[in-house]
Amino acid sequence: MARDDQVTDEQIQKWADEAEAGYDVETLKRRGRGRPGRGAEPTQVIAVRLTAEEIAALNAYAAREHLSRSKAIRWALAGYAV
Repeated sequence: MARDDQVTDEQIQKWADEAEAGYDVETLKRRGRGRPGRGAEPTQVIAVRLTAEEIAALNAYAAREHLSRSKAIRWALAGYAV
């Protein structure tokens, strides 16, 4: 029985067939790397240290508002900067 995190023989064969058929290098180059941008300007990752209580409060807020933690932080910063 195959688990969800195991690669099946069928998946390996599919990958092998795809590789043997060849890849369009120009298409692969256009896809870019990393996460897609959030707008016209480049973004920067900033590390912030939070206590366990702050993380719990952030997680609760994000869950309540159906947001990712990152988006919840951006919204909070945007509200503060106004």
